[in-house]
Amino acid sequence: MTRVVEIPTYLDGRSFDQFARSFESPLPKGGERLLFDAHGVKFADPFGLIGLLVAGQAVLEAGHERPLFTVPANKNVLSYWARLGFFEFAGELFELHGKVPKRAPSGPSDVLLEITPVREVNDVHAVVGAVQERSASILAHELNLESHATMGFTMALSEACQNIVEHAGTSGWVSAQTYNWRKTLGRKVVVIAVADAGVGFRKSLEPTQASRFGDRWSDQAALESALFHGASRFRDPGRGQGLQGIKRYLGRWSGKLGVRSGTARIAIVPDWDHDKPLVDGLPEFPGSQISMIIPEQTAD
Repeated sequence: MTRVVEIPTYLDGRSFDQFARSFESPLPKGGERLLFDAHGVKFADPFGLIGLLVAGQAVLEAGHERPLFTVPANKNVLSYWARLGFFEFAGELFELHGKVPKRAPSGPSDVLLEITPVREVNDVHAVVGAVQERSASILAHELNLESHATMGFTMALSEACQNIVEHAGTSGWVSAQTYNWRKTLGRKVVVIAVADAGVGFRKSLEPTQASRFGDRWSDQAALESALFHGASRFRDPGRGQGLQGIKRYLGRWSGKLGVRSGTARIAIVPDWDHDKPLVDGLPEFPGSQISMIIPEQTAD
């Protein structure tokens, strides 16, 4: 039996919970085969796209049959997804249905970092190296950030990817893209997404943190421990500062940080956004997902 996983028409951080609810991790159940229906999708940002890959990855790693995937009908969406490298990896995780365009040769574009797998420490170094030159240009000339902000940006990206290597127990994905948010913000932004299909924050931190909370230990408690108290699965002094460093960096540039794991999401919300800082009781989704948004800096 095939069960359809509905994908929102606009798949991004704001609609991700709708997708997670349709996915209903853990799946499949009772011999079901999943069909991810992206036929009507009109837009997906890096957070949404690597979320799709995480879902497919989770199904395969659980030992189930490779899910089906209907590609978008919109040619512009197809082209964008191909440019980000989505189909290159989706073809390994899904049985694709529909005409998939070839990936165009890389050249000047608004893609800061194509979808890139993160499996080990060497991958983190490769990611940082790949974005250093492009990020310097984009951050300085498009977002009007000071030149030394590039170092902080690569640090934040490195820490987010390192989180996969140290805590997930499996591989993950990273991507970044620039957009012009004319309607919502009236400025350009960089959207960075890092996600994995691993054990999630609660299970990762359980050995060192759960006893402090007792019955109150949960996905929410784990996220708060990691983001506000520097909690780590390692007992070494100085570990667990990664998310706190990202939080400080984004705070300096009025950026937004969102971290989702299991059934909870926590966010550092700047003045220009109206998201809730903490949400619990969300549809469960495998692993952890980190989103970072850095806006263009204005004179005022």
